[in-house]
Amino acid sequence: MNSHSESLGVLMLDVEGTQLTKLEQDLLRHTSVGGLILFGRNYKTPAQLKQLIIAVRECRKDILIAVDQEGGRVQRFRQGFLQLPTLYQIGKVFAEDKNGGLEKAHQCAWAMAAEVLHYGIDISFAPVLDLYTSTSRVIAERAFSAEAGEVIELATAYIDGMNLAGMKASGKHFPGHGTVVADSHHELPIDDRSAQEILDNDYRVFAELAPKLNALMLAHVQYPAIDEQCAGYSRVWIQEKIRQELHFDGVVFSDDLSMAAAHSGGRVVDRAALAIEAGCDMILVCNDREAAIKVADWIELENIPVNERIITMRAAPADEIANLYAEPKWEAAKKAVESLIKS
Repeated sequence: MNSHSESLGVLMLDVEGTQLTKLEQDLLRHTSVGGLILFGRNYKTPAQLKQLIIAVRECRKDILIAVDQEGGRVQRFRQGFLQLPTLYQIGKVFAEDKNGGLEKAHQCAWAMAAEVLHYGIDISFAPVLDLYTSTSRVIAERAFSAEAGEVIELATAYIDGMNLAGMKASGKHFPGHGTVVADSHHELPIDDRSAQEILDNDYRVFAELAPKLNALMLAHVQYPAIDEQCAGYSRVWIQEKIRQELHFDGVVFSDDLSMAAAHSGGRVVDRAALAIEAGCDMILVCNDREAAIKVADWIELENIPVNERIITMRAAPADEIANLYAEPKWEAAKKAVESLIKS
């Protein structure tokens, strides 16, 4: 963790393009804002990305900057970056050659983190800890495996790789989004399995990996056998399960409150209130500028306090991280990643 002890506001938002507008500079300076998530539209070239990060840090030095750089279809930075495999491709190697699969998981995670950190970005929201089912519209190949035990082993190697490069790990989407068919970007998925089945499989992955994780991101999914409330707004899931049962003291992120599934919580300010009251440390409001401004203003109006936990996700400043591209390990990791893409 960095030596400074600044606390950050509880809102993570996004920006429109490849450069900051005047409005965005002002917005990033709001005390309610503590995080920025980048998307594909924010990236053109490595040089442009460096400039954008410098501009963001000039507005807010310690803001937490995140991205979803998972691999496969969820990879925001492409041209000039390694083409990363899906986690499921790593899982397929593991199924045939256990040690080889674990080594690939470690190498891919290290390479992903090394590239992201090089640009002064703190975290990629990773790894996905959901279970694989071919019918899932949103997870599927983003998951390592359909077997909880295999996901735990592979994710352990993956987290170790991220940590070795200097990045904190965020497990998503708690307590498991892989087994429902519906896509929470478009509707509220309802997981109608028994409590036992959810806890023995999907939840088990998060429970066993909790000691290795620095953060959890919640699923916008309802699990009626355990709680009627969608997990992102649920005291049962956040306070009883995450905090009390798992003794997890890391950061709890909401998933994006602009997603259709989150709309079960009412207007955006009501959604923000529900998520914070349930125990989220940081809430995401993306792809809806007006909603983000409303939430930023509401946080300030309600004096929602800054959060001590969020700053723990910061990486060391980019200029303090060794140039990982210059390490012999980089070439080996690059080869490992490329071999998966070709296979």
